[in-house]
Amino acid sequence: MSEFLQFVASGVGQGAIYGLIGVGFVIIYNVTGIINFAQGHYLMLGALTAVTLRETGLPAVPALLLAIVVAALAGLITDRAVINPARRHSTLTLIILTVGVAIAVEGLALLVWGVNPQRYPPFTAGPPLFLGGAAVSRQTLWVLGVTLAIALALWWFFQRTVVGKAMQACAMNRDAARLQAIDPAQMSLYAFTLAAAVAGVAGVVLVPITSAYYDMGVPFGLKGFTAAVLGGLVSPFGALLGGLLLGVAEALAVGYVSSAMAEGVAFAVLALVLVARPEGLLAQVRARWA
Repeated sequence: MSEFLQFVASGVGQGAIYGLIGVGFVIIYNVTGIINFAQGHYLMLGALTAVTLRETGLPAVPALLLAIVVAALAGLITDRAVINPARRHSTLTLIILTVGVAIAVEGLALLVWGVNPQRYPPFTAGPPLFLGGAAVSRQTLWVLGVTLAIALALWWFFQRTVVGKAMQACAMNRDAARLQAIDPAQMSLYAFTLAAAVAGVAGVVLVPITSAYYDMGVPFGLKGFTAAVLGGLVSPFGALLGGLLLGVAEALAVGYVSSAMAEGVAFAVLALVLVARPEGLLAQVRARWA
């Protein structure tokens, strides 16, 4: 039983990261109709930038906040420099453009940081804590705490702010939103920036757990996309729950079957969901988009 709890605890921590990436997919898809395949690369930028800023001697909090800002700026540039000029083209064209952005960002990261993995120390030093028989690292608790804070912040943003409600309006009906003087292009800018910032947050809390490297955007992006699909690509909170489910499934597969299955679980889950339940496993329990 303790072994099972250990796998679940490990999976929940990793799944929270997948869920945060999935949130970005959901926000951008609902506001713009685009699947942004550069989403995982914003996480990579946040993680690697945090390492670089720490090496300059900058204190931890400013370094981490600036790393998130860099990721958010990458999302903003993606929208203004790539998506907005091509707005009149088909959705498929826009999706392909995001693939191009991902390739470009990965190439830039290779030039700047090279192929060697980059490390960042845990936010809180000390031995793991034992919860219900499972050893949980202090950094995993940071991941879960930050994920909860992001979830609450997103709820407040979408339910209590004018911009958040305008983004919801675009998610429901872009044409009707335009009639209410809401500019879909401006909402797209906010969506890309917010989604990239959330991915940047995921990157800075993840990097103390695993090494950061220039090509980590693709595997984490895939798993974030799978989390979003599990949630039905409708609710950010469904994506968070989908990420937790995926993380636990991955940890159990690795623990009970083989570590070689780590990368294959997301592919298998994504294929099964798209074939058996394309509307998402959580379609019947999810809340409204935000």
